[in-house]
Amino acid sequence: MKVIKTAIDEVVIIEPDVFGDSRGYFFESYSQKKFDELVRPIRFVQDNESKSRYGVLRGLHFQKGKNAQSKLVRVVKGRVLDIAVDIRKGSPTFRKYVAVELTDDNHRQLFIPRGFAHGFSVLSEEVIFQYKCDNLYAPHAEGAIAWNDPEINIDWQLPDEDVLLSAKDAAHPMLKDATDLFDYNVDYYAE
Repeated sequence: MKVIKTAIDEVVIIEPDVFGDSRGYFFESYSQKKFDELVRPIRFVQDNESKSRYGVLRGLHFQKGKNAQSKLVRVVKGRVLDIAVDIRKGSPTFRKYVAVELTDDNHRQLFIPRGFAHGFSVLSEEVIFQYKCDNLYAPHAEGAIAWNDPEINIDWQLPDEDVLLSAKDAAHPMLKDATDLFDYNVDYYAE
């Protein structure tokens, strides 16, 4: 397993060691021991999977306060542009984002720590997307920001006319209007 740094220190790409031959391939998609040593000690408690078609854009989502979540995301089938946006007020990278293409060919994963909003756009005909969370989903703690916030200015690699949003995702506030963002000086991993 190789850990690749991004422009934001806390957000990292994980590239597994893939072993292939004429029969196919094998790789270890997650090792608690290696993750704790190479990324950070963490305990994932929930796995989720979604299936989407081309043009679907999900995000930008986060869980607030004590319900904050870290995510480890990957693509099982297809191709997405995955996005992690720093929403920690006072952070030197506040409003900045990391964009990583995750595919069933590159087997890359992206670690999104607490204090970041997350979203992805589907670039292939369909995608099966999986992610681990280190905190259980709490509906009362849902937070989100608009996918098209001009202050963040994400290039989702989709023409606007191809973007497919849920009614909920179409109604998220701009970052400047979002409530209950994170504070850079608070450790959201402390129990």
